[in-house]
Amino acid sequence: MERTLVLIKPDAFQRALVGKLIGAIEQRGLKIVALKMLRMSPELAKEHYAHLVDKPFYPGLESYMTSHPIIAVVFEGPEAVEAVRQTVGATDPRKATPGTIRADYATDISRNLIHASDSKETAEQEVKRFFTEAELHNYSLLVSPYIVEDRE
Repeated sequence: MERTLVLIKPDAFQRALVGKLIGAIEQRGLKIVALKMLRMSPELAKEHYAHLVDKPFYPGLESYMTSHPIIAVVFEGPEAVEAVRQTVGATDPRKATPGTIRADYATDISRNLIHASDSKETAEQEVKRFFTEAELHNYSLLVSPYIVEDRE
């Protein structure tokens, strides 16, 4: 099983799309193993976006990501990183495949609703950045709460 991090960005809150975005990823068959709502600090933004700090657009990105709450979610499943990336679509909504979150809902590259880890290695680092081991849950998905399997 693989885990990946998703951040639901401030514009998703502003547009009341949070449930729709999380639901789209759950429908891919991935399960939520951690979830929290938080306000990203400038320090956390600099750590998370360290590869972008020297870019001219970074001050705007930091201001945006720290302006309102975000939701951090860890999804788990087979090839979770790739499954989430396919569901989310390209960073630039104009280049995203129709049917993906960004193609269908995002307004532009700077307001693209959602962050998704781009590799298994990055996902491992990002999960640790936002969650402790104690906050990550292991459980089985039930087919139905009313079905009891015969364990004999």
